[in-house]
Amino acid sequence: MNSSNYDANKLYNPEFSQHGYIQVYTGNGKGKTTASLGLAMRALGRGWKVLIVMFTKGGNDYGELISFSQLCPQMKDNVKIVQAGLDRIVYSKNIKEEDKKLIQEGWQTAKEAIKNDKYQLIILDEANIAIDLDCIKLTDMVETLKNKPQDMEIVLTGRNAKKEVIDIADLVSEIIPVKHYWDKGIKARKGIEF
Repeated sequence: MNSSNYDANKLYNPEFSQHGYIQVYTGNGKGKTTASLGLAMRALGRGWKVLIVMFTKGGNDYGELISFSQLCPQMKDNVKIVQAGLDRIVYSKNIKEEDKKLIQEGWQTAKEAIKNDKYQLIILDEANIAIDLDCIKLTDMVETLKNKPQDMEIVLTGRNAKKEVIDIADLVSEIIPVKHYWDKGIKARKGIEF
């Protein structure tokens, strides 16, 4: 369906409201993780159980981690965050065995959660990067996604989403940079970028 054909009165369909889909947020623009975390907050507000696996991201200096730790008890009980990375940015030129090990451990946690159907929403933050770095096998990701529980929503974020992931996804958003203050030399800011 073309998005320009949407009828606001037909957007909510109870028949499909409990079906889970695969979403991908990719592209070189800023906001992929931010979008997925907004979705997590929306799901938590509806009482969903949410798992967030943050690939290639370690450390505790992320505003979202602080926010999630301060949720009300009912919401806090419904969210689990797994950090599968060292406290640094990982690229193809600086990746180490410890990075790969942590990413693979995070992937095993995610696969078990998908298999056990414990969560209604699973966010695989920077999973596309982990696949691109060959820390998660593309074939393993695709097979896992194809066999997910029918009512589970799964979101993958990160640049360089592979065609095979895009092909099986139900929603793909490509975030394209049009203009960014980084181009003026402004560095990452607390509360905005992390």
